[in-house]
Amino acid sequence: MEWFTDWFNSSYYQILYQNRDEKEAEEFLNVLQKFLKKEEKILDVACGNGRHSIYLNSLGYNITGIDISENSITSAKEKSNNKITFDIWDMRKTYKKEYFDVVLNLFTSFGYFESDYENFKAIKSISSNLKENGILIIDFFNSKKVISELVETEKKILSGIEFNINRRIEKGFILKNIKFEDNGKKFEFTEKVKALNYSDFYKIFDSINLKINYKFGDYRLNKFDPKSSDRLILIAKKNNFPRLKMHKY
Repeated sequence: MEWFTDWFNSSYYQILYQNRDEKEAEEFLNVLQKFLKKEEKILDVACGNGRHSIYLNSLGYNITGIDISENSITSAKEKSNNKITFDIWDMRKTYKKEYFDVVLNLFTSFGYFESDYENFKAIKSISSNLKENGILIIDFFNSKKVISELVETEKKILSGIEFNINRRIEKGFILKNIKFEDNGKKFEFTEKVKALNYSDFYKIFDSINLKINYKFGDYRLNKFDPKSSDRLILIAKKNNFPRLKMHKY
């Protein structure tokens, strides 16, 4: 079983990340509205428990959320209304070919796969859900800053559980090892995210006819700086015309 399937389906994942900044997420989505239209169909890929999908729906958008975690999708359905479709789905497979006007992949919900080919395959499948001239919006961490400011050890006590967290860089991945004990039983999970940078995304996008139109460095959509920006937010448009030069994977 791949690490993200096991960990994201764990109830402890929801406990560890229960204090995510909802206000920051909502402010980001408010700013993103300049790229969205109410009549468009939007797909939220790796939607988690649906916090972005649910908020966008409350603003009047037609949105569908997909995630590989059954527990996350169950949670999303419980918190939402029947106007939102939530489905269990692997982003490496096309959900609805050329059906959506906008596809979102937010809060570093990418880079989980072992090989470059798997990451390429995921982006290609995500893009295949878009109509021609559709928009893909990816929100990833700025890997260069994360690595330079890496907090190697950390402890968090949440819902009476002490989470012991260790981070390290290994073979191009940022690893986050999480150990804890609950009811006398010991648990251990490891998050593993590829330290992708702008050039990595550009290479993949260019090979599948995605043109990057905007590049931002935070949730207020300020200019991206590879050294100081917290985020790498890319907004790309899908064009189905053939390219003269193609990258091989």
